[in-house]
Amino acid sequence: MSAPAHGHPVVVSDLSVEYPSHGASPAHVALRGIQFRLAPGEVLGVLGSAGSGKSTLAQVLSGQFLEPRSGEVRPVLTGGEVRVLGTKLQPMTRRRLAELRFHVGYLAQDAATTLPAEFTVAELVGAPILERDRRYERRALASRVATLIDAVRLPLTVLDRYPYELSGGQRQRVALARSLVLGPSLLIADEPTAGVDVTVRDAVAGLIGELREARAFSAIVVSHDLAVLRRITNRVAVLDRGSLVALGRIDEVFADPIHPYVRALGAALDEGRAAIGERDSGSAR
Repeated sequence: MSAPAHGHPVVVSDLSVEYPSHGASPAHVALRGIQFRLAPGEVLGVLGSAGSGKSTLAQVLSGQFLEPRSGEVRPVLTGGEVRVLGTKLQPMTRRRLAELRFHVGYLAQDAATTLPAEFTVAELVGAPILERDRRYERRALASRVATLIDAVRLPLTVLDRYPYELSGGQRQRVALARSLVLGPSLLIADEPTAGVDVTVRDAVAGLIGELREARAFSAIVVSHDLAVLRRITNRVAVLDRGSLVALGRIDEVFADPIHPYVRALGAALDEGRAAIGERDSGSAR
């Protein structure tokens, strides 16, 4: 199936999002007046501290907020508009949501740790295809899954294994393969390197960049890790307490920061560069 015709894959116009009150928790605003556009083929990084609204933004753009998991509080769009691949997210029928999800890959923050333990890797990666078409030819399915497992740099021997038999980094790659198996036009990745060690983090970040170039999708990558975003993104959007406080190329954003949070991030970045320089000069002696 071909992707829907669209100009900018994502257009966010004056978006505000609120979580309604539940139990003892009062209602709170998660996003305030967010506005940006994602260019075709672009990778946009979304950076912010805990509670900045970056994961809420990922849930909204991927359409996950329209069908929350059991026990989740559903965020509500209270202002503005969002268009993903040319489709306005609200109002949205179930049929149109299913169609949109065919073209939007979503890698949840907890994707690696919530892979169902009772299924093999082959079954997990192939599941989105069978959910779409139960009559999909099994030999073609096996070939498609194997090709993607190879693309995320895992040996084909993992196909018959279960999640608990894999390392954290391997599970993260399986989750990434699962999010890409339908050949999406857009990938929304929420903290794709969370919970893995530094060496695996760099490998996963590089892999996302390589797959984007090979498979020609656009992407929004949410992360608190500036080093990861620097490696794979074209631009970065910085969120602070629900507001968009900076947007642009990373070097431009931190060259002359105005907002205090952006200044603090820039200082941390400079300290990190200095530490790397000292380490490199020390190893050279």
